[in-house]
Amino acid sequence: MRKVLLPSLIIVAALLLVIRIFYLQFIDDSFKLKSDNNAIKIKYDYPERGYIYDRNGKLLVANQASYDIMVIPRDVKNIDTLELCQLLDITKEDFLKRMAKAKIYSPRLPSVFLPQLNKSEFAAFQEKIRKFEGFYFQKRSLRDYEVDYGANVFGFITQVNEKLVAKNPYYNSGDLIGRQGVEESYEDILRGIKGVKYFQKDKYNREIGSYKEGRYDTVAVQGEDINLTIDSELQKYGEQLMINKRGGIVAIEPKTGEILALVTAPSYDPSILVGRQRSKNYTVLYHDSIAKPLYDRGLLAEYPPGSPFKILTGLVALQEGVVNEHTTFMCHHGFSYARGRFMKCHGFGPHQLHNGIYNSCNTYFASAYMLTINKYAKPAYAVDVWSNHIKSFGLGQFMGYDLPTGKKGNIPDSKTYKKIYPNGGWRSTTIVSNAIGQGEVLMTPIQLANMMATVANEGYYYTPHIIKRIEGHKIDKKFTTKHVTTIDKRYYKPMISGLFDVYNLGTASSLRVDGIDICGKTGTAENFAKINGKREQLKDHSIFVAFAPKDNPKIAIAILVENGGFGATIAGPIASLMIEKFLRKKITRTDLETRILNTSLQGQYAKLGGLSETIKLQLRIEDSIKNKKTVVPVQVIKVDTTQQN
Repeated sequence: MRKVLLPSLIIVAALLLVIRIFYLQFIDDSFKLKSDNNAIKIKYDYPERGYIYDRNGKLLVANQASYDIMVIPRDVKNIDTLELCQLLDITKEDFLKRMAKAKIYSPRLPSVFLPQLNKSEFAAFQEKIRKFEGFYFQKRSLRDYEVDYGANVFGFITQVNEKLVAKNPYYNSGDLIGRQGVEESYEDILRGIKGVKYFQKDKYNREIGSYKEGRYDTVAVQGEDINLTIDSELQKYGEQLMINKRGGIVAIEPKTGEILALVTAPSYDPSILVGRQRSKNYTVLYHDSIAKPLYDRGLLAEYPPGSPFKILTGLVALQEGVVNEHTTFMCHHGFSYARGRFMKCHGFGPHQLHNGIYNSCNTYFASAYMLTINKYAKPAYAVDVWSNHIKSFGLGQFMGYDLPTGKKGNIPDSKTYKKIYPNGGWRSTTIVSNAIGQGEVLMTPIQLANMMATVANEGYYYTPHIIKRIEGHKIDKKFTTKHVTTIDKRYYKPMISGLFDVYNLGTASSLRVDGIDICGKTGTAENFAKINGKREQLKDHSIFVAFAPKDNPKIAIAILVENGGFGATIAGPIASLMIEKFLRKKITRTDLETRILNTSLQGQYAKLGGLSETIKLQLRIEDSIKNKKTVVPVQVIKVDTTQQN
């Protein structure tokens, strides 16, 4: 048996090999495209990327023609280097550096020598292209921004890196790909499918016609157009209100989870990341560690939410049955919750849920929180019960929205305190600062906005998303799936009543807009930073959350302004203005608008460091404009991160 087995295996293997060779030689010609690559030239036809529109059909991002100068190093022979450098406006040192990079990639394969020439730059080279053997041009389309805002929403286009080329067979060196924003999230839809044409070459390396009569050629397929959920006018207005400030604005349509505005400040004109100056401008933005212009604060910045978190503290206490609408706590400008421990409050006298909310009484909510924790014999179990209620609002976890970056925030549980207090001994008084949105609680602006959308809906939300429509495609099912919290619907009515009176009787009474019933909550979050190695307390962050109208809400919003002070000082007016802008398309509170547009916090930020590199770039550009020099326009700032959402 053994004598027969080995020869049989050899015969079977030989037959399989012969069959495979026959298949490749006489049936499947695709292998020949690779094996005969020296005699075949491949040309790619790059389609236009899909256009980007806002929710109302306004065109935001289109395309413009661009030309890459390509090089095949092995084919470069006897060229006038000096003339080429003059035509392309580069130095000889730059020429040598680019050639060396191309040779490292591949001596025989094409790679980008000089990217993104516009029509006028390309015209001069095109006239003399035949003089430079080994060089040719590749037509592509670059983005043409119809607006000078929304950079964090759109993202940008850049060349693929070598790691991605090796990982994804679709991309070749020099190909363009979306990074950040919807350009990255919807890359596969926006990019389309590039066409490929194969040409036969003779022994002199000249094209002699289509290979196999075009049997393997493919036609380029244009990218799909998309409609975003963004209201472009609201986005523009939000960015204007945040000039000379740092922070974020997120507005959501409660009934759908559609993101109406996603503002980060400072920001920049998206057009500065197009063309030959793209790399230089991106470097300035990327290395600006002071203002962080590439850092989307609406999605990435984690802050203690402050007083808006009292909304959830109250709802959980109601659900757990430790308070009702009429439960009363006496406030004496604060209360003593442990020996030597006193929590300050600007309120005074008896407080129930209703006036506790509109007066933002620390005493009421700290007391309600302690009752929630003390309801159970073990604080570890109690804090997990509390934590699970809070997390049902989508907090303390990635939200699952359709943007490529985000942070979880933090909602503490028993594991958190086991790490902090490994020897135990912690109780409700130890962690009472959670009640007022301090302690270990962290939230991002988009989480705050989603929290308010959930309250507006009386207990449910849809995953926030920025895509509204893709021609020929269905929106991901997860964006139409309802998420219900652990809080019974009946507890939202009294909470909403209190939030409504924040504008009528409470901390936002000066921010009312006639004819619009707004429910809101002011907030102030403590702000600490390390300066010269020391932890110092700086001016508080200004926070405001709201939704409107009170009945059948159309917009929920969260605003955070770094170093802005009290919630009603800067963030609150911005909320009122954004709500009126969205609902009425005009502004009647022009007094608030003038004050906010004229408010600059650059003096506060200067304490943290010198003038940011992006602001310096902006000033240089403004100076160039005054001197009538040709420059790329810019606006303001964001930082590169790859966290999940």
